Amino acid sequence: MIVTLAGGVGAARMLAGLVQVVDPDHLTAVVNVGDDLVLHGLHISPDLDTVTYTLAGAINTETGWGLTGETWQARDMVERYGGVSWFGLGDRDLGTHLYRTQRLSEGADLATVTAEITAAWDLGLRVVPVTCDPLRTMVTLAADDPEGPGSPGLPAGSEIGFQEYFVQRHHSVPVASVRIAGADAARPTPGVLDAIAGADAVVVAPSNPIVSIGPVLAVPGVREAVTARREQVVAVSPIVAGAALKGPADRMLTELGHEASVVGVARLYAPFAGTLVIDEADADRVDEVEAEGLRCVVTPTVMRSPETAAALARATLAAVGVATEPAP
Repeated sequence: MIVTLAGGVGAARMLAGLVQVVDPDHLTAVVNVGDDLVLHGLHISPDLDTVTYTLAGAINTETGWGLTGETWQARDMVERYGGVSWFGLGDRDLGTHLYRTQRLSEGADLATVTAEITAAWDLGLRVVPVTCDPLRTMVTLAADDPEGPGSPGLPAGSEIGFQEYFVQRHHSVPVASVRIAGADAARPTPGVLDAIAGADAVVVAPSNPIVSIGPVLAVPGVREAVTARREQVVAVSPIVAGAALKGPADRMLTELGHEASVVGVARLYAPFAGTLVIDEADADRVDEVEAEGLRCVVTPTVMRSPETAAALARATLAAVGVATEPAP
């Protein structure tokens, strides 16, 4: 069994590589839900949906989120009435959120609903929210954010939800701190800790260490379970040559006092990961990474195609001695 700690686009691409080289029945993705929000009365789980849509081959490749072939009539009507339209929900995507919200209102938990949704897309692997309890990533602004189109001004020190920071404000304002609201009371989804304990490998996907992997590890018991498997934990750096391939991970690391580099990632991950996979662009920093107490593997990590994603998956699993299926 391979367990992957996942959040967002980078994780979805990594999982798309893993399913090419490992029997999907032997894969479990434990996914961040700190990005979840309620909008228009609907429960939206962006990372769960990005993973699902990507593995189903239905993701909008231009945006990295949402569904391909999307239309926007519902959003346009909300905007006409003066409602919230900064978070783009396409007409097809709305169907997912309508179903999820209805099932939750009927008493099903988020793990059950996620299993139903992934089954409908005929995914072979298990996709699991790290917790079914409320978990919300909150961001405190380090500077004043002036009023903009669809975005009211906020003074420094304001705390806002992650989606308001990331989508509404285009992650353009520096952050002073990040808080995972609800983490203390959250319970791991049943089976998550057992899956980690029994895994042949635990893969930390190339996701934002602060707001994608951080909320997963913040759920009580998860960090401890991962740390207990440290020698079989292999992380893929989301930072290549000092920059994030997508999103604000590099700036967020710097703003929160970390080094935006593979060495900075190594320092964050060293307590629970035994190996760090880095890109060829950072090959000259292997010694610095290993000085932080991790083994270091150098291989291409930019997943430009299904083939490069599969190659990265093979190299990642090989780093912890896990055999993969032969290339076709």
